[in-house]
Amino acid sequence: MKIRVLGAGCTKCKTLFSTVQKALVELDIAADLDKIENIQEIMQYNVLGMPALVINDKVKFYGKIPSVDEIKKLLLAEKDDI
Repeated sequence: MKIRVLGAGCTKCKTLFSTVQKALVELDIAADLDKIENIQEIMQYNVLGMPALVINDKVKFYGKIPSVDEIKKLLLAEKDDI
């Protein structure tokens, strides 16, 4: 699973990254997790706000920080699709 947290390094972006890490640990899922801060790379995803969460090249959230439970649901759904 490939997960990207898009953001310019703000507090919300860091919080989202930590929340995703927590969800991965709680679910015991191995994933390729990266934080993308380069604005040129972020623009390729056409998000309208940050932070943004991208799982397997699909934008799942932007402009807010989902809860650990919301992230877990997304991760489990993506895992089932693999």
